Amino acid sequence: MSNKFEFLINSFIQNKIGIDENFIHPTLSASLRNNLLELFSKNEFHLAGTGNDIIDDTKLYRSDSIHWLDRLHNNEHEHEFFDLMDEFIIYLNESCYAGIKSYEFHYTLYPAGSFYKRHLDQFRNDGSRKYSMIMYLNIDWQKGDGGELRIYQDSFGQDVTPTNGKTVFFKSVEMEHEVLLTHKARLSITGWLKS
Repeated sequence: MSNKFEFLINSFIQNKIGIDENFIHPTLSASLRNNLLELFSKNEFHLAGTGNDIIDDTKLYRSDSIHWLDRLHNNEHEHEFFDLMDEFIIYLNESCYAGIKSYEFHYTLYPAGSFYKRHLDQFRNDGSRKYSMIMYLNIDWQKGDGGELRIYQDSFGQDVTPTNGKTVFFKSVEMEHEVLLTHKARLSITGWLKS
């Protein structure tokens, strides 16, 4: 079995927040970024919501747009991404007895001036999300561009810069987090491993 996932898993075990700078290969990262931008240019994205109920004031809490990934799109880059996630889940289940049975992922685009207020990635009436994953697709992200992921642990906020290829992994029900105001377009794939 491949051990290419051990860095992310060991980082998670040690810190409750797994961070790997190279989880996604640069070639795949570039392909996914190009696919995201093409879909956005074709108006295939929609404004993200909060929770699994319709809330009229969603824009008070978040201002990003999303597009769900799906094998039914028959996109070669999405297939390669899902193959990577299938391999990761097999390794996670075998090495950590995680019990993951499914997942869901979407592209996320935060335009300049957008944010997502502090929250948990868990619905009140559905506890199936076990782990959250965010994979960044931002080339040449600089200090001052904003858009950091702030993760709260024991009332302390850890800021993660959304640089290209970086992946963040944590328990969905444990880690409150937010996306700080971004000053330029911020691209990622966000998703959840589910029981």
